[in-house]
Amino acid sequence: MDPISERLRARHPQRIDLSLDRMRALCAALGDPQHRLPPVVHVAGTNGKGSTVAFLRAIAEAAGLRVHAYTSPHLVRFNERIRLAGRLIEDEALNAVLDRIEAVSGQATVFESTTAAAFVAMSETPADLAIVEVGLGGVLDATNVIERPLLSVIAPVDYDHAEFLGTDLAVIASEKAGVLKAGAPAVIGRQREEAMAAIERRATDVRARLTVLGVDFDAWAERGGLAFQTADLFMDLPAPALAGTHQIDNAALAIAAALELDLPEAAIAEGLRTARWPARLQRITAGPYGEAARAADAELWLDGGHNPHAGRALAAFLTARQARAPRPLALICGMLANKDQGGFFEALKETGATVFTVGFEGAAAEPSALAAVARGHGLGATAAGSVDEALKLALRLGAGRVAICGSLYLAGEVLGSSRETWPD
Repeated sequence: MDPISERLRARHPQRIDLSLDRMRALCAALGDPQHRLPPVVHVAGTNGKGSTVAFLRAIAEAAGLRVHAYTSPHLVRFNERIRLAGRLIEDEALNAVLDRIEAVSGQATVFESTTAAAFVAMSETPADLAIVEVGLGGVLDATNVIERPLLSVIAPVDYDHAEFLGTDLAVIASEKAGVLKAGAPAVIGRQREEAMAAIERRATDVRARLTVLGVDFDAWAERGGLAFQTADLFMDLPAPALAGTHQIDNAALAIAAALELDLPEAAIAEGLRTARWPARLQRITAGPYGEAARAADAELWLDGGHNPHAGRALAAFLTARQARAPRPLALICGMLANKDQGGFFEALKETGATVFTVGFEGAAAEPSALAAVARGHGLGATAAGSVDEALKLALRLGAGRVAICGSLYLAGEVLGSSRETWPD
């Protein structure tokens, strides 16, 4: 664990307690930094919000803007969560702002404290735009003390965090739609009918103008690139730098947001080409795992998706890749114990992959129990002691394409194994 994370865990409650009372009090004690941010784009959703942030940040930076970004969770170092005018916050600056938070934080949770730290740092560093990703839900998320965003974005809403948000998709969407604010336009990703109805109800209540993917704009892969269209605009753009057909929709969401911000087409094209977002169908070629795969002439991919929606995206990517160049396929999977493991494996069963299950630091599912779930959904599965052991076994058995998947925490351990693969 990196030193900043250790500090936070030692000094703040680890619980997730969705409430804005503590956060409002904390911000007030700090002089309400959330009201002194550059213009804010507030991004919610279940899947794709991080990729959408990455695309939008790359587009805005290509347009010459200085951009803050607040995202979660981090993969290797806590600093990844706070980007100030294009650069990760330095340890010295982060520790200094955490000293100020801890002097007034009381019983604030880790996420509340780190969100406040981000707001303080962002409010005191000049920039043109701040992109803020919701942590969990929307209505009661700590980031929702932002009262006047320039623009709201809601990526696809699906099932996750059932212990906090429940299992009713309309209710989940209502929570996510809490980021919609009066006077702020909103760009909405492709949604299921019941989720869209809930978002529209909230938009009507606060009089937020919606621009909806699949209704007001659309995008699709065409001739090796991306076509984007509205009622009065067509753009022929480069393919997104992030892998997977699902990134077409994430890129479209970012493009629509960029158009709301009046960013030029040239910057949109450059942002699509240059966006980076680690552990989302990331090809691993460096570090000990990448070197082991390369020595065996095998592909190695890393994806932190951890719910059925993410499992379907991973399955679509692997199926398409297998269709172009068939290779024996293996999954190295670790998941948190509270995730929908069955739904994740159900999404992947048609890939025919051999599964090796592993644990990781934290509340991970026990590998043998996770393997039993995978077998229950038609996948051959074996528990392994570690990623290293699982990868060696998969390569020894002839796997030519391997995906490490199921958790961002697992992905962080993989990327953290070598300085060569640390996110920057």
